[in-house]
Amino acid sequence: MSDQPRRPRPSGKPYRRPQKDPVRILAFEALRAVDERDAYANLVLPPLLRKARDKGDFDARDAALATELVYGTLRRQGTYDAIIATCVDRPLGEVDPPVLDVLSLGAHQLLGTRIPTHAAVSATVELARVVLGDGRAKFVNAVLRKVARDDLDGWLERVAPPYDEDPEDHLAVVHSHPRWVVSALWDSLGGGRTGIEELLRADNERPEVTLVARPGRATAEELMAEDAAVPGRWSPYAVRLSEGGEPGAVPAVRDGRAGVQDEGSQLVAVALANAPVEGADRRWLDGCAGPGGKAALLGALAAERGALLVASEKQTHRAGLVARALDGNPGPYQVIAADGTRPAWRPGSFDRVLVDVPCTGLGALRRRPEARWRRRPEDLEGFAPLQRGLLRTALESVRVGGVVGYATCSPHLAETRAVVADVLKQHPETELIDARPLLPGVPDLGDGPDVQLWPHLHGTDAMYLALIRRTG
Repeated sequence: MSDQPRRPRPSGKPYRRPQKDPVRILAFEALRAVDERDAYANLVLPPLLRKARDKGDFDARDAALATELVYGTLRRQGTYDAIIATCVDRPLGEVDPPVLDVLSLGAHQLLGTRIPTHAAVSATVELARVVLGDGRAKFVNAVLRKVARDDLDGWLERVAPPYDEDPEDHLAVVHSHPRWVVSALWDSLGGGRTGIEELLRADNERPEVTLVARPGRATAEELMAEDAAVPGRWSPYAVRLSEGGEPGAVPAVRDGRAGVQDEGSQLVAVALANAPVEGADRRWLDGCAGPGGKAALLGALAAERGALLVASEKQTHRAGLVARALDGNPGPYQVIAADGTRPAWRPGSFDRVLVDVPCTGLGALRRRPEARWRRRPEDLEGFAPLQRGLLRTALESVRVGGVVGYATCSPHLAETRAVVADVLKQHPETELIDARPLLPGVPDLGDGPDVQLWPHLHGTDAMYLALIRRTG
């Protein structure tokens, strides 16, 4: 190291190197991956956290803060964009994306956490110096000082249009959802302002980690021995880790005897398994099995009855995930890589069929908050033919007297009831089964016969299920 004094800057002050903050640098890296690679935060963040822990940079509090910074920023991105737009001297689209990510991180610390104002600004400016350079750090500093002049409620009074003038746009800004998503959710939910606001708020809450005990391999009682574990609300196989926690540290999860699975997905599988069928009950099909969560639960339930589960997944790498999830299943099963719209089996081969179809994912915005900003209304048109094709194939694949479960992690009417209604018009030899009695104890299931679950009512993803019996 040189003993020479630092060269003074033109201002006469010596240059100070920026202080590297591993927590905020990691949060920034995660946001950039989400933005640049269309990655999902729930896939990007865990390996970044593991790497930081392995290097000794992080403890549990650091990991919790980094997680809050990433998910909190993504959930409130629309609101923060509206606020930042009033604090910059150019259209928001002309701000470089990395700069906007830093500004959003700063806005979340100022408006969405208890971090003191001076600490939030100074830490974010230091981050900007590290990842953007000194010049753009000055811009970040100037903008955040404007953001810090008011709290979140004050800003919302200024940037959100009055509810009475434009209800959907008001809710979109206040609750940080695209306007078209607000409209679609409201149409599906029905009712007045209270219900939709509760739903949008639930979408912005951090979901609990929910485990599933796979029958014959683990029990809910075993999982309840974990710290901060509480029973599931509705599924007999569910256990919630109410204070978060690392699922991979749970022995049964490590061994594959249990898994991480939202309770709504568990209820879909259990309802199909318990739906009455006429005659034999020996062959089950999961026609869209990747990545394998429902297949693992269905396989365990089938094994209890001596039935075979065939798990089909079109994409080879996802079929590999299904095989891994089913490894160790106590009963017979088969995993195949096949297109569910071009079946590799004969018509009428199965007694029970589940198709959890690809969709917009609007039912899982708690866990994948960035999906709300990626999806567009036109995406519905892209999914529609596939959803209808998969349901048609499922109805052709089940025998007379057997049952098909059509499921999707979206409450959008174009992906739920519209699909079922259109396909059943072409298949008059079918009837809808009332799914509600197959979810015992679950309230607020509507008029039936199909079921729509909701985050704010049931604490689950917004899963949809229709059960259909083939009658001829």
